[in-house]
Amino acid sequence: MITVKKYAAIDIGSNAMRLLVSNIIEEEGKETQFSKSALVRVPIRLGQDAFTVGEITEENIERMIDAMKAFKLLMKVHKVEKYMACATSAMREAYNGREVAELIKKKADIKIEIIDGKKEAAIIAATDLHHLVKTDKTYLYVDVGGGSTEFSLFADGKIVASKSFKVGTVRLLNEVVSDIVWQEIEKWIRTNTQEYDTVTLIGSGGNINKLFKMSGKQEEKPLSYIHLNSQYAMLNSLSYEQRISVLGLNPDRADVIIPALRVYLNAMKWSGARSIYVPKIGLSDGIVKAMYYGKI
Repeated sequence: MITVKKYAAIDIGSNAMRLLVSNIIEEEGKETQFSKSALVRVPIRLGQDAFTVGEITEENIERMIDAMKAFKLLMKVHKVEKYMACATSAMREAYNGREVAELIKKKADIKIEIIDGKKEAAIIAATDLHHLVKTDKTYLYVDVGGGSTEFSLFADGKIVASKSFKVGTVRLLNEVVSDIVWQEIEKWIRTNTQEYDTVTLIGSGGNINKLFKMSGKQEEKPLSYIHLNSQYAMLNSLSYEQRISVLGLNPDRADVIIPALRVYLNAMKWSGARSIYVPKIGLSDGIVKAMYYGKI
């Protein structure tokens, strides 16, 4: 006997907003399966507002309300029985973030929880990585967003350290990340990985997923540091317009992909990792699983 449940997660990030509708397949005597039913991404760059002027503008508030109304309707037609909406860095830091969340609740009937970096890292870590994480190996999980990056270190199959830093693609584009933040990240990575002989990266986020797709690699095969470094050089050699016309990147991806690569490459350099695995997971997947297992 198979039971299928439908859960949804809304991830309100600094670069884009996403709605993930997930099928949860329960079968007696078997492990619960999670499969993507639908994924909708809306490129509303809230971080552009939050990290430069400190507030979400009227134009973007209206766009958010429209997007949330659309998400509400999509959840209705998909017959979603449970959902959670989480907002991260941009909404956290905009002085009108809570006010915007209240307005969306009133206009679109969607309740938004503004989560801190620690909870964001914990939700992402709720994503099941057992097919990738071998108990005899050490992994540094790196989730690069628009406003923040979450780092989690796995050893013996368990998380041994986790931290969120205010470095993200939209912040880097707007040049609001100081050298001190980079130094703090380097110190944290080196300190936490120094006792392990070999560290492998696991990367998540839209940019590393795009780079993996561009590589043509088979799923569950890693990308090398050398490959990422050559991609970084190639992308830097092209103009923003060429990245769109030659590589076919979306306009809201063509600028943030370079700063994202910089974060992954630095994480690899400071941890001594020579390769990076790219599973198709992120905050929205973590929200669905954390809801299902009663962790949030």
